[in-house]
Formats: sequence, structure tokens, C-alpha cells
Amino acid sequence: MQYFEDLVVGTRSSFGRYEVTRAEVIAFAEKFDPQPFHLSDEAAATTHFGRLSASGWHTCAMTMAMLVENLKAHRQAGLGSPGIDELKWLKPVYPGDVLRCESELLEKRVSASRPEMGIFKTRLTVFNQDDVAVMSYRSNGLIRTRPDEGSVD
Repeated sequence: MQYFEDLVVGTRSSFGRYEVTRAEVIAFAEKFDPQPFHLSDEAAATTHFGRLSASGWHTCAMTMAMLVENLKAHRQAGLGSPGIDELKWLKPVYPGDVLRCESELLEKRVSASRPEMGIFKTRLTVFNQDDVAVMSYRSNGLIRTRPDEGSVD
């Protein structure tokens, strides 16, 4: 189990693999972001996308799926997140793309009001199969500090 004390600023990691399918792009768009360029190649042809592209919010959801799988493999005393500071959709994500993530721990500190938890900032970048960055964000995470010996965890 990884605790606040185990986090090292500057640490980088790579993880995830997500194959983007046409059916999933359309299904997500129909339910959550029904803009025409997320629903058909014909509608997207007249936009800067040029063809059917995934919603940026779908890209966020695919990224979250990869992040959760990574956290299952590398257990952390995580306490959730109070949010993100910055989100950028850098390039379109298309059906057939294969996504992966790279993260870097930017900073960490113990909470002033809740010393049993730490706060850390991470930059996460999502790349496609051509190593082109398609999305990035800076997030804030909450994590437990290591319990004292003898305490119940």
C-alpha cells in the first residue's frame, strides 16, 4: 500500500492501453455529447475534425478507466480528488486510436487542517498510438499519511 510518505516528487510512470472503437464513440456521444461531429463521419467532414471523433469528455472517461486499472495494480491509500486545475484537449481522438497515459508527480504537501492526509498534484498526459499527446490535465489527489505503528488501518 502506498501512502503519502511514499510519494516522490518528480516520479514519472506510464500505464494503460485503451482501444477506441467507433461503436463506443457513437454510443457515448448519443448519451452524453450529441454534437454532430461525434455522431457521424458526414457531419464531421465539414469540421476541423474531418471525420468522426470522440468527445473530449469521452476521452476523459477512457482515461479514468485506464487510471483506475493502474490503481488496482498499484494500491494507494487514496482518498479521492478535490478536482483538476487544468484540462486540455490537444488533438482529436478517433475510432481506431489506441490510448495510453503518462503521469508525473509535481508536488505534495500535508494538509494543514487534516494532518492525517496529504495533497498531491499530478500532470497526466494521454497519447495515441503515434505518441501524439491528445489530452493533458493537472489534478489534485488526496491520500492518507502512513498510520502510526499500533494504530488500526
